[in-house]
Amino acid sequence: MSFASIRIVTDDLDGLVSFYERVTGQQAERPAPVFAQFSGPGATLAIASTATVTMLSGALVPATNRSVFVEFEVADVDNAFAELEPAREDVVLEPTTMPWGNRSALVRDPDGNVVNLFSTPTSH
Repeated sequence: MSFASIRIVTDDLDGLVSFYERVTGQQAERPAPVFAQFSGPGATLAIASTATVTMLSGALVPATNRSVFVEFEVADVDNAFAELEPAREDVVLEPTTMPWGNRSALVRDPDGNVVNLFSTPTSH
């Protein structure tokens, strides 16, 4: 078995795709009007309209996540945060050096999911 992806189900596909295009700096692959994905080394982030899960009888509810981070390792957290220009209400944690050495900035995507932009400490 191999890990394939994390998928976010949303009522605002275009809004989420636009946000993650800004975060990743890449254009989403759009194989269907109701689905988009970002593929890269290590993982795939998929974003799907609620139209793709109607047969699941409400098992997935958009904009209700309060337990999962979507994480992106970046070279420079402060620069990535500044380029994203998040609205004040979407900032969970401004760029901060964590007690274990990582530098992180936490923001909410348009559906309220927490996104962690982080970098690991460099060794000298």
